Amino acid sequence: MPEQATDVTGPGTSVPGSVTTAPRRSPVLRRLKRVGVPTLAMTPFFVYVILGLGIPAIAVVNLAFRTSTGKFTLANMRAATTGVYRVGFENSIKMALITSIIPGVLGVILAYAIQTGRSGVMRRLVATASGVLANFGGVNLTFMFIAAYGSQGIITLWLHAIGINPYSHGLRLPTFYGVSFVYMYFQIPLMVLVITPALLGLRQSWREAAQNMGASSWRYWRHVGVPVLLPSILGGMLLLFGSSFAAYATAEALTGGIIALAPIQIGDLVNGNVISGQQNLGYAIGFGMLLVLAVTMILYGLVRRRASKWLR
Repeated sequence: MPEQATDVTGPGTSVPGSVTTAPRRSPVLRRLKRVGVPTLAMTPFFVYVILGLGIPAIAVVNLAFRTSTGKFTLANMRAATTGVYRVGFENSIKMALITSIIPGVLGVILAYAIQTGRSGVMRRLVATASGVLANFGGVNLTFMFIAAYGSQGIITLWLHAIGINPYSHGLRLPTFYGVSFVYMYFQIPLMVLVITPALLGLRQSWREAAQNMGASSWRYWRHVGVPVLLPSILGGMLLLFGSSFAAYATAEALTGGIIALAPIQIGDLVNGNVISGQQNLGYAIGFGMLLVLAVTMILYGLVRRRASKWLR
């Protein structure tokens, strides 16, 4: 009696000649994984932005158009754009322009000199120092400059010893240009940090191609180098503008609020140190600063989009 054939293939074996296919994942699951994992990783950043920037910005906009009793009004905005508060905006914008253009140019020159140098140790040292100095400000920076350039500062006394009186030439720290001079201490390192990736994006093959075609160094920079770097330079200056326009602690500690600057005026109004009951006027000035910074960031985004294609 013939024996009945039995199936000897188990779940882990395959018949010769057969094709074993791995189970396919659902396209929906793959799409969720591709989108969900990066979104989950960015959740802490989104929470930080909402709590640290979003909610305060909404509160500033709301209170800028409210009276002390909560009624809607445009009087705060009218007051914020007239008189001494308008002068504060003008001074802040003027100082931001000065401390973005001059440090921007000096930062590009310094970064290019470091990147074209042969010393790798110097490049690392300047990069590290720029990262530290770009975030150094406030009371500490003010004390350092007063100790060095004040009326009894070390450098001031040294200059007096050799017959030079810097104060006779208009060097006074608690003034508009004195504050601008102090701002450059952290603005120049910030520009070095911003422009260095763009300088590294200049390919050596571009210069070699220009030289092979008979172009001089001047023509190379005029037709290749400067057009490539210009969007990054403008973007860096816009960042410097925003940094200087919103700076508060350094100017307040250095001048004691004697200069009309928008951030200092906001601090005086919100804290009630000088004028009580005018907090909503301070919020109106803050709303105006938000508008200026929003325009600055939009321009920065457009410029960076132009520059990004050369840094790929």
